[in-house]
Amino acid sequence: MPSVRQSVTPRTTGEASSGGQEAAAPRRRSTQASGRTRVIAVANQKGGVGKTTTAVNVAAALAELGTSVLLIDADPQGNASTALGIDHHADVVGTYDVLTDAAPLESAVVECADVPGLWCCPATVDLAGAEIELVSMGGRESQMRRAVEELVGSGRESKTSFEVVLLDCPPSLGLITVNALTAAREVLVPIQCEYYALEGVTQLLRSIALVRERYNDDLHVSAMVLTMFDGRTRLSSQVAEEVRAHFPEQVFDQTIPRSVRVSEAPSHGQTVMTYDPTSSGALAYRAVAAELLERRPA
Repeated sequence: MPSVRQSVTPRTTGEASSGGQEAAAPRRRSTQASGRTRVIAVANQKGGVGKTTTAVNVAAALAELGTSVLLIDADPQGNASTALGIDHHADVVGTYDVLTDAAPLESAVVECADVPGLWCCPATVDLAGAEIELVSMGGRESQMRRAVEELVGSGRESKTSFEVVLLDCPPSLGLITVNALTAAREVLVPIQCEYYALEGVTQLLRSIALVRERYNDDLHVSAMVLTMFDGRTRLSSQVAEEVRAHFPEQVFDQTIPRSVRVSEAPSHGQTVMTYDPTSSGALAYRAVAAELLERRPA
């Protein structure tokens, strides 16, 4: 087992874990009804559907609306960390350390400099090997759940003011994704408006049902967001109609349009919310975030 790195309190972007002034955990006014922290896995094992893009932009939009948000980057590619401008080189405490019991989640949490109220647990290159190490660990499916509960509390009273925890899952159905689904209560599924959209969702729903049966009976799909929608094509409209017909309660009213600005933003270490706040993509993600808050489960 890796050696335990020094535990520190949540820190701001650009502040080294071993030095500098420590930042206090966020204390923002709640915009939601009182209750347990919402823990939402953003998942779709099909790659290229806008999963990470949706995770970071919804997180940023929620923070803009006054919600304190923690985004856990559970994808070894680390794209969510990059999009938020968070360091995720090998020496950074991150999701790998949390999953392998090398460090508590609190020590990995970093505030996003561009978006007040948004915090991130970054994914380092070590996370790619986490699944191999998890195989031999007892209770390997619940590592993330224990870490999240330790940070935010498992029930009615929270230890921090995080109102929403988002987990950006890898595009696979391996142990890291199982950990995220076991930790979450809700699943947000981004669905690209393309021909094979429903095939990928069907496979994901089987996996969610299996996790619910074995590890987490609270887990349910609370949101489906149609991404890369192009109103100029008949295919996008047909796919949207078909998905809405199959999942009328879960599919959000707002769709995410194809947008050059959304694609450009990560290369500048930003979400589209700060890169181009008035673009069609930013407006769409704000609407999705507002709808997510309105659909808060009982």
